[in-house]
Amino acid sequence: MRWSTGCVGESEYDRLPRGGRPIPGLEATWTVGWPVDRVRTAGSGPLALAVVGDCGAGDQQLEQALETVGAKDWRALTRWPGSYLALARCGEALAVIGDLAAQHPVYWRTEAAGTRWSTSASALAALGGAQVDPTALAAHLALAQPDVLGQRSLFHTVNRVPTGHLLLITAEKSAAVRYEPTDARRVSLRDAAPTVRAALSEAVAVRLDGRAASADLAGLDSTTLACLAAKSGPVSAVTFADERLRDDDLAYAVRTAAMVPGLTHHAVPGSVETVYYAGLDDLSSLPASDSPNAYVVTASIKRSVLDAVVARTPESGVHFTGTAGDAVLSAPSAYLSDLLREGQHRRAFQHAQTHARLRHTSAWTVLRRARPASRTGLPGAWRQAAAVLRQAPTEWVPQAWRPVAWTPLLATADWMSPDVRAALADALDTAADNSAEAPRLLAAWADGQDLARVGADTNGWREIALVGHGIEIAAPFLDNEVIRACLAVPADERGAPGRYKPLLAEAFTGSGLLPDFVLSRVTKGGFNALAYAGLTQHAPVLADLLGPSSRLAAAGLVAEAPVAKMLARAAAGQPTAQGALHLAVAAEVWLRQLEATNARSWWEVIARAAE
Repeated sequence: MRWSTGCVGESEYDRLPRGGRPIPGLEATWTVGWPVDRVRTAGSGPLALAVVGDCGAGDQQLEQALETVGAKDWRALTRWPGSYLALARCGEALAVIGDLAAQHPVYWRTEAAGTRWSTSASALAALGGAQVDPTALAAHLALAQPDVLGQRSLFHTVNRVPTGHLLLITAEKSAAVRYEPTDARRVSLRDAAPTVRAALSEAVAVRLDGRAASADLAGLDSTTLACLAAKSGPVSAVTFADERLRDDDLAYAVRTAAMVPGLTHHAVPGSVETVYYAGLDDLSSLPASDSPNAYVVTASIKRSVLDAVVARTPESGVHFTGTAGDAVLSAPSAYLSDLLREGQHRRAFQHAQTHARLRHTSAWTVLRRARPASRTGLPGAWRQAAAVLRQAPTEWVPQAWRPVAWTPLLATADWMSPDVRAALADALDTAADNSAEAPRLLAAWADGQDLARVGADTNGWREIALVGHGIEIAAPFLDNEVIRACLAVPADERGAPGRYKPLLAEAFTGSGLLPDFVLSRVTKGGFNALAYAGLTQHAPVLADLLGPSSRLAAAGLVAEAPVAKMLARAAAGQPTAQGALHLAVAAEVWLRQLEATNARSWWEVIARAAE
């Protein structure tokens, strides 16, 4: 696994990252597993800068940015194209700056001798023998919003830097400091379109550095990236075309490849084993990840696509995916709560009418779901969720039938023991009491949390691709500047129900970069058929995984009976809490993988005398 780490305040180091490589110009900092050309530096000593990952700044720009480091303008260091970790030293201060989508998360722990930081929580936990924090893991399972518990990581004694914050280490203290505004500046869809086009084009271009390029060619988002990449050279485009999906992804892909020079298209047929949950009877085939990896659920599908890429690409390269396109280019109907909050009742009703037609219900039903969240803020919503957790679980109903919420409680919350639910309720009350930076709009909060969750999940997919195929996964929609450009557009414009992803159409129509028929597409593929097939086909494996020997069960995080009931619903073809099951399975796999690691997996002890 790739990670970076460092320490501040210690005069001697008796434990170094196993396989670590020092970062030039920055004392006591190392990278593990990162290629040399993905670690670049400028300056040294009291004024130094390093970027780790895909960063679009040239060497001259990095040198010029030393002046920015000297002025401690940390946010300016996050504005280059790409996805990267930035390390900046100014005198005795060290800023460790991750990204807005948790692809480069930052954690730290304080010791008597100083502060250790890392992009791997597991590594810091192993360093001090810290155990998993069951309440934090309960929040991960029941809420699926990474920032709910703020600086609390999945491990005791290991702190996490929340989304939009950086870690600032000085002689006096180490603390998470916000660098991204809580509420983005609003820009109209039309005005934002050129910025979105430029940001996305640069995000793709920064990865095209001579490596072989491949791309998913399926939905609107991945097709956009494939077409942008093909403008610079040949791209091997692949479409997962399992006949059980019954969508039009393949038809659009064939038509696109025929019109766009540089795209070579390959269809990847499905098989009996390209379903959800395949391969979970042998966890040794899955690479370890730093946090629960949602892609363990769909690993067989992803591997079939990557196998096709490897078979047709002479050397390891970079593979583009449209992951997170939904999160930044559109918006869930929860934005109706914000319109009601702001008194835009006419606009809310107009939008509710269109949403209602799509869902075969009434506008008043849609507004009734949206109204409760419009009457409270984030702290109040957390207190409401805490009150629900202190009550007995109720019968499960699909999330789409429930009222809109700032932080919805997932079905997994009802699978937990009373003690765990009570502990999570207490944690939510504490979070509500300490929420000094709560955003004003529900959509802004939800967008940020979705991106942090998707970014962390994408890191898990990245491990699968690197370990099994030597392929780099590129997810440009998760880049800082792409996120900023897209989310500056109000949610009610991005998610306007009358048009499908209007921001992308506005950004690229007439540009010649994408065929017009792609931008006018209004359909979207889905994997529900493969999810239900996997639930039915692998129900015995899941029942065993989440049964009496489950690590989650031992911690009171999952009970056997409700899981069995949910699996029975899936076998009968009834609505199922798929998201909750995915979270539980990923967490169970992660806990079992942790048992196979220890401090020696991460760190090597050196003799101080030799040092």
